[in-house]
Amino acid sequence: MTTTNGTALLEPDPNRKRNSKKTAKERLQELLAVFGKDDTVLVVINADPDALASAMALRRLLRYRVKSITIAYPNEIRRLNNLVMVDLLKLPIERLHTVKPAEFTKRVMLDSQPSHLPCFENLSCDVVVDHHPATRGWLARFVDIRKEFGATASMMVEYLRAAGIKPSVPLATALFYAIKVDTNNFEKKATVADAISFRYLFKLANQHLVRKIELSTLRRSELNYFKVALAGMKVTKQRLYAHIGRVPSPDVLVLIADFLKQVHDVAWVFVSGVYGDKLVVIFRCDGYKKNAGRLAEKVFSATGSAGGHREAARAEVPLRNLDREGAEFSTNTLVRLTTKHL
Repeated sequence: MTTTNGTALLEPDPNRKRNSKKTAKERLQELLAVFGKDDTVLVVINADPDALASAMALRRLLRYRVKSITIAYPNEIRRLNNLVMVDLLKLPIERLHTVKPAEFTKRVMLDSQPSHLPCFENLSCDVVVDHHPATRGWLARFVDIRKEFGATASMMVEYLRAAGIKPSVPLATALFYAIKVDTNNFEKKATVADAISFRYLFKLANQHLVRKIELSTLRRSELNYFKVALAGMKVTKQRLYAHIGRVPSPDVLVLIADFLKQVHDVAWVFVSGVYGDKLVVIFRCDGYKKNAGRLAEKVFSATGSAGGHREAARAEVPLRNLDREGAEFSTNTLVRLTTKHL
């Protein structure tokens, strides 16, 4: 099916539930069957540790099976530990705007789905592998979505092991760190499979590199935004709210939200800020009888994109969709919008 402008209209895969019952070897065989030796492959990711490590793993799987592999990402990598990860592990990645997806014979999306970002919407994919809840409106030849997994990296470890491939030290380090980050050291929802992959990688990864990446978290310039959050935050009914104003990167909001969720007697954390022409809102909770992803959708899906997991979620809303283009958005506005849905 195509849209009026001739681009591919993607639809949900009716076989996802059936695919979830397949063995690792069966999934591997179906994945590899998509590719041929003359294929030029574009791997598209929204760059974070899980996506970066997963792309490295797929690159290793396809190394001798395709003509070339290019890993591309649309977002600017600003979080310091992510930059350190790319630098230390020498990850071969390119910005998405510098490549032409149509010129590749196969396109793969990892740790995301075509509906997750506006820049992905018109990108038709042959393969999608992800651990986020499945979305509608797209189709791929091979789909592996297992929302019960804590990290896509854990799924990629299964593929490597099914292929009989022992990851190199850099690859094992990247995958190990990715699982640590996405499961928050197994404090967030994860499966036994995540734990098995984590244990397998433990003896292969360079723990000194992992620690070096983990400790590279904050720039001195970012401390000012913590000051703004602490000075202007509001706490009511075990809910903590803070609007930061304009920020140089949404990652600053994530850092602040993850810091504030450690406050005793706080069940919900909402941190918002303006980045570019969008309002970005970060949701955090303990996930016990709460669902951050569902709440984010209730509050913001009508005006922007929103979703996530039980413990963590995110919404992005174009300022033009807000009253007076968000000029008067404040912590009080954040309180008002979220309270009516709690």
